[in-house]
Amino acid sequence: MNLNLKNNWHHKTIEDLEQHNFGRPEDAPTSMIRRCIYLTKVPLDQFAIEDLRLMIGQGFSLCYLIPLATGYLKADLFAEGSCFPGDLLKNILLIDPEFWLANRPLWTAINDLIKNRRQELAVLKIPTFLFDTVFSEK
Repeated sequence: MNLNLKNNWHHKTIEDLEQHNFGRPEDAPTSMIRRCIYLTKVPLDQFAIEDLRLMIGQGFSLCYLIPLATGYLKADLFAEGSCFPGDLLKNILLIDPEFWLANRPLWTAINDLIKNRRQELAVLKIPTFLFDTVFSEK
């Protein structure tokens, strides 16, 4: 990755960052896939919370979307897309543990946000079991 791309990644699209053309949204078989393909063509700094929630839930470009989502979560841990308070966080906490194993600094950033808020997460029925299995706190 060249230095310019590294420094300006949030102005890029997922297609630019992944160097992959995901196709035309209008050719997608479902509305969700259509939306995901459309979002691969939108600069990340134009993503709304709902866009992040959807794309993270579908496993797109997590190494870029998790840091972006973390900014929203720092301001409001229960930032809401279109489903319910905390829907963005819920999708993050349900990411495949393999991603976290390969990206411990991102796991640590999320863990730092939730470690003292477990009771609130439980009340809102936001599961942490999958996230918690990745690394054990020492």
